[in-house]
Amino acid sequence: MNDEANARHEEEAIIAMLMMRAKALGDKNAEEVLSHETEDSVEFSLAPPLASNGKDAAGLQGWFDTWEGPIGGEVRDAKLTVGEGVAFWSGLMHMTGTKIDGSEVDLWFRQTLGLVKQDGRWLVAHLHASVPFAMDGGGRALLDLNRELRYQAAFSATFRRPARMPMIPTPIKSRIAVA
Repeated sequence: MNDEANARHEEEAIIAMLMMRAKALGDKNAEEVLSHETEDSVEFSLAPPLASNGKDAAGLQGWFDTWEGPIGGEVRDAKLTVGEGVAFWSGLMHMTGTKIDGSEVDLWFRQTLGLVKQDGRWLVAHLHASVPFAMDGGGRALLDLNRELRYQAAFSATFRRPARMPMIPTPIKSRIAVA
């Protein structure tokens, strides 16, 4: 297989794994989600603590149990960079659903995944999720952003970008739906 064909094969394998992981997240299947992670994965999630090491099936299932029905979502502005045995994926995540207390979730956040190839399988070794915060000194997390306003609302009132930096990124490159 030539280099270009091999690169395409690796990208397809990673995307297939990410799609299976996304389906497992939507279905609230903790075991299946964690089957796509390394044993020593590192996670910087939206919820405390600041960092978690290793798989935590009970913790993930506990979070899943706070949802009524499936967890919905989509991915926008996804980017995948593949190297020799390592890869990085990033995108804007949109999580939707209903919590068991009846509250509706409609949250955009950023996510970066570090992947490694182990025993012929691509696995998530590093997970990082975050939301922007107001740059006005208050430290307030901005949880009410929507896709159309994701850049302008977060920064225009509190942070001035240099004129040469675009406010809107390149067109959408990928969409992975969790249904």
